[in-house]
Amino acid sequence: MRIGLYILLLTTLLTGHPQLRQANMSVLVTDVETGAVIDSFRPDNVVPPASVMKLLTTGAALEILGPSFRIPTNIEYSGTIDKGVLHGDIYIRGNCDPSLGNRKGTTAFLSKWVKAVQAAGIKEIDGGVIADMSMLDGDAVNPGWLWEDAGNYYAPGIFGINYLSNTLNILLRSGAIGSVAEVIRTEPEYPGLKYNNHIRCTQTAFDGAYVHGLPYSTERYLTGSIPFNHGQFGVQSDIPNPGLLLAIHFSQHLEQAGIKISHEATYTGDKGPVRVERKQIYTHLSDSLGALIAEANIYSSNLYAEALFRYLGTRYGIPGTVVGSCDMLRDFWRRHGVDLRGALIKDGCGLAPQDAVSATSFVQLLCYMNRSRYQSVWYASLPVSGESGTLKSLLQKTPLQGRVHAKSGTISGTKNFAGYIDLPDGRRWAFAVLVNSAPCKAKQIQPIIEKYLLDVYQRNIQH
Repeated sequence: MRIGLYILLLTTLLTGHPQLRQANMSVLVTDVETGAVIDSFRPDNVVPPASVMKLLTTGAALEILGPSFRIPTNIEYSGTIDKGVLHGDIYIRGNCDPSLGNRKGTTAFLSKWVKAVQAAGIKEIDGGVIADMSMLDGDAVNPGWLWEDAGNYYAPGIFGINYLSNTLNILLRSGAIGSVAEVIRTEPEYPGLKYNNHIRCTQTAFDGAYVHGLPYSTERYLTGSIPFNHGQFGVQSDIPNPGLLLAIHFSQHLEQAGIKISHEATYTGDKGPVRVERKQIYTHLSDSLGALIAEANIYSSNLYAEALFRYLGTRYGIPGTVVGSCDMLRDFWRRHGVDLRGALIKDGCGLAPQDAVSATSFVQLLCYMNRSRYQSVWYASLPVSGESGTLKSLLQKTPLQGRVHAKSGTISGTKNFAGYIDLPDGRRWAFAVLVNSAPCKAKQIQPIIEKYLLDVYQRNIQH
């Protein structure tokens, strides 16, 4: 009798809903302890997971590296030091830390780097500061990402050195209706950046501007619209070369401390490393891995997730490649009981439209992580329904507020959720509800999924 009720439930609330009848779906709800299936619909059907993909990356990173692991960035020098003069260069050797400067834009750590240079006895540099980004290959933008995404703040390139969340704020001056917005400056300032600007001022009430561009390029193509007569208006973009910008800022801090530098800051990495003997003088450590995966999951940071994805790929060789990262992710989860045979893995954050994973795979992953020795860190890294991160608007003021810890994924016509539901009697369910290619907006799908989750929850606690 219960099985019949659930089939009816799915038919009427998901597959039978007028807005979802043509959607591509994969749904599974199970008890994490017993493995009993609470509900399902085409659970092995693979669909684009959007940002739910981050669960594969952050779970693997936590299991492989542990929550206390910190990614190092090393300050080194080449050449010799004679009477306070370094006859050589200062190097910043990056290891793909996404938290240098973090999303709050703090650069206080540069003062520690300056003190380390001074402690090494360096008072003058007969050379320059070089950002070494050779840990990764030249594919800073994942080949599976769309051109319309590349260059925007949510799809920055991933480099051996990432800085200030790889994000620039382009300040525009909004004018009359129909006029082209004026570019005032960027924060922070980026040297030599040029704009092919087509952003119009219109009656729109929101930021409809987009930025397009490639890594290392100093040209950005601006399109779309912003509200008219709005004064200054900020549009976020990527940083074309974050390693170079960090080297410039480090040079400025050194000179402000009285250390003369002969050469301008530069970088290496897109065409291979500079192979010179170096000595290490300081190691900067990232935020803890537990904090990094929380940033990736709670705020759905593509930068953090993709940087961890690329970092893990270096276990297959340096320079790290996108292919190596994809192989690593698939191999890791295969060895830990997650069936990804039908899945397509193209990135670690879910921006690639070719990504395809089933509800079964996500539930298997969630059940595995629920048994992990790092379970508490994992659980804390997930947004909470009605309370935090990307789930703040989900299930507010319902019996499931605060009871769902899950990752969301949203693109046009797609709304996905995967995570845990905690029941009043102490039981825990793992679930994945993946709804793709619906002929409606993603925000229209969410209340349908909310109604489904509430009905499954309430029917079970009543039986």
